[in-house]
Amino acid sequence: MAEKTLMELAKEVRGNAHAPYSGFKVGAALRSASGRVHLGVNVENAAYPEGTCAEAGAIAAMIAAGDTEIAEIAVVGDAPAPVTPCGGCRQKIAEFAPKGTTVTMGTTDGAELVATIEELIPYAFAKAQMEGG
Repeated sequence: MAEKTLMELAKEVRGNAHAPYSGFKVGAALRSASGRVHLGVNVENAAYPEGTCAEAGAIAAMIAAGDTEIAEIAVVGDAPAPVTPCGGCRQKIAEFAPKGTTVTMGTTDGAELVATIEELIPYAFAKAQMEGG
């Protein structure tokens, strides 16, 4: 049996999202440099906007598992066009993804958009900017 793609895993885990306020469930799956897969979903909260995004959840799961580098990531939602990470998640992904890391964005109907992290956030804030004078 073939291994599931990150997009397939993101679609599956999306069903576990907690989105009682917006109804907009998002799933994310990332593969770390170690080859392990980590999943996340959006989790809304009555104290909006204190919830978390699916990408942030997958990154937290990766860090909790002891991995520190994203090799590739997929995010999916039920929308007419591929769901893209919000600005904050783009920054979070850039923190752990080397240049050239693929971000696959999709819909539950199968539409996909693929970009590198630097295409999504070309001027990401980085640790190097905090070093110096």
